[in-house]
Amino acid sequence: MFEEIPTIESILPLKIYNSFYIPSNIKRDIFMMERTVKCPNCGNTITTSGSYGEVVKVICPYCSTKGKVTFGYPISSDESAIEVSNLRKEYGDLVAVNNISFKVKKGEVFAFLGPNGAGKTTTVEMIESIRVPTAGAVKILGNDISSSFDQVKERIGVLPQEFHSFERLTVRETLEFFQKMFKNRASINEIIANLDLKDQENKLYMNLSGGLKQRVGVAISLVNNPEIVFLDEPSTGLDPKARREVWEVIAGLRNKGKTVFLTTHYMEEAEYLADHVAIIHKGNIIAEGSVEELIRKFGEGSILDIKNCKTEDAIDALKQSGFNAKQEDNGDIEVYIEHKERVLEILSILRHEAIDYDAIDIRRSNLEEVFLHLTGAKLSEEDE
Repeated sequence: MFEEIPTIESILPLKIYNSFYIPSNIKRDIFMMERTVKCPNCGNTITTSGSYGEVVKVICPYCSTKGKVTFGYPISSDESAIEVSNLRKEYGDLVAVNNISFKVKKGEVFAFLGPNGAGKTTTVEMIESIRVPTAGAVKILGNDISSSFDQVKERIGVLPQEFHSFERLTVRETLEFFQKMFKNRASINEIIANLDLKDQENKLYMNLSGGLKQRVGVAISLVNNPEIVFLDEPSTGLDPKARREVWEVIAGLRNKGKTVFLTTHYMEEAEYLADHVAIIHKGNIIAEGSVEELIRKFGEGSILDIKNCKTEDAIDALKQSGFNAKQEDNGDIEVYIEHKERVLEILSILRHEAIDYDAIDIRRSNLEEVFLHLTGAKLSEEDE
């Protein structure tokens, strides 16, 4: 019970306190849900709760970075927006995409995660009917694109990798130009408002920052009011602030009911945005599922770090209580925990045994560790 641990605030950081202990007299609404996100600035995890469709402002308790967490609406149907079956692409002896299959549900953000050269762009360009597959089939909204792509091209929007537009057109002129290519047309005023481009609509594209140019690229992908939006590496080359702004735009697309197919090599981007992740490596899908499913299946669980522990028998005390603990060279102790509820047990041991330390921190496995577990290399190393 919360009331039984009155001293917990003095030994447990606020983030952990709020994440793991909820007063018994608070009844959560059945439509509330909890999300754990990673601070894009310092890398620490933050847990917060909200209702479906709500955007919750958060502040990282470690570095004071401000951000937002979007609680998307649940996918109420298993109906597929995209179905890929045994898709293959060969260039001579090189197999760029090796018989991959997956489905993308309507209304979700699907992240296609992998290092550069893994086959992400080749795959998405085959889905978009830009490249011809060597073998396999693709259905978009129930239509086989090999024979019926004309029936779906008005229903999809595309932001290609390394997007560029006309330097001497204004933002509004750019959107109007691209919109003329389609029969189905969205309100440009609404697109400008929804993507927070009102102050830039009369500025030349050439004078925009990198982040704003990418935001215009997303806006162009929406001029025909598509049901599915393909975003190929939308935040590559952006600074952290601009990248977060693009993430908020993508989260907003999901909240408006769009299906988003996102290719990325940023783990943080996939963790922040994706409802479903497929990891591709050397042309093969090596894992697929929600972020939580992948971390639970292939990660190492959560780790509690006891910083600068000064008590010699601390390891023995933890191991005697059944914890897997090890001493690091810098004096820190790492304790592996399968369930977050066990944090309280560790705190009780530290207090009961009068173990001296500077601070504690909790971190969980992430997609980087999942990739390392599956391939033996870090995703960043694969990019080099």
